[in-house]
Amino acid sequence: MNVFITGTAGFIGFHLARRLLADGHTVHGYDGMTEYYDLRLKHTRVDILKAEANYTHTQAMLEDMDALTAAAEACQPDVIVHLAAQAGVRYSLEQPRTYVNANLVGSFNILEIARILKPQHLLLASTSSVYGANEKVPFEEADKTDEPMTLYAATKKSMEVMAHSYAHLWKIPTTAFRFFTVYGPYGRPDMALFKFVAAAGKNEPIDVYGMGQQERDFTYIDDLVEAIVKLIPVVPSEDNRVSEDKARDTLSKLGPFRIVNLGGGQPVGLLPFIDTIEEALETPLQRNMLPMQKGDVPRTYASPKLLQALTGFLPSIDVKQGVTAFVNWFRAYNK
Repeated sequence: MNVFITGTAGFIGFHLARRLLADGHTVHGYDGMTEYYDLRLKHTRVDILKAEANYTHTQAMLEDMDALTAAAEACQPDVIVHLAAQAGVRYSLEQPRTYVNANLVGSFNILEIARILKPQHLLLASTSSVYGANEKVPFEEADKTDEPMTLYAATKKSMEVMAHSYAHLWKIPTTAFRFFTVYGPYGRPDMALFKFVAAAGKNEPIDVYGMGQQERDFTYIDDLVEAIVKLIPVVPSEDNRVSEDKARDTLSKLGPFRIVNLGGGQPVGLLPFIDTIEEALETPLQRNMLPMQKGDVPRTYASPKLLQALTGFLPSIDVKQGVTAFVNWFRAYNK
């Protein structure tokens, strides 16, 4: 199978590409080296992938339609997985235009590529941030997502809506999945786990926002990749519509389009999460307790029922296992 993945210099794209290559598939990666965080980590990921015989890479921005078209046409993908995006809730308050360019214009370009090349399945990365501050838990895919709290969430919701229109108009089989706080080795330096462990190495205090009362449905990277791999062959159609007694299916009646949560449905409080990091590090963390930041949501909590009904898979790696794996990687990576 030929797979075209955007975002392979990034955390999730890197791990997905490695898994698909290990499974014997051919992967073409596409990503721009933006300076949102340390470029050395991005280059490390790409260099690891380039060592694989069945991997090719294009370094360019999503907004560059000519480069994107040339790369995708050379790949002739059976499957497109669109992971590249401008990520980060807080950064969207500082650099909103980058979110419009990458997440709206860039995603539109991917939809155009899919319209032209007609892959068997188009898969798109969205986010749990689209649920905003929903009080109903766990979050189900059919819940209301019309009140985003940041521009980041708004651009991801807009991508979902654009993708639905393309699935309807051009019959492009499309699955949009919503990620829930993904973490693990080679993770992003702007994420809490990376920042906390890095601070410990420098004997610096950590900033704990929301006075530590927030809850997150942490998803270990191996679980997330497994979920994506299992969803690839589940091409949205009436043939695999899920019965109501198993889950509320989001399969559209207007086209081959579906939204799926990728999370385990086991939220963990921020303070217990920090306790787990301390245990893995075998050292206490100095805590600087602060109020909630603008745009942050108090809780994320996935319903995994639809994912389980479609694939038989349920994310299960707990935070103790995941945090320990990250700490071991972090120490090796930073020698």
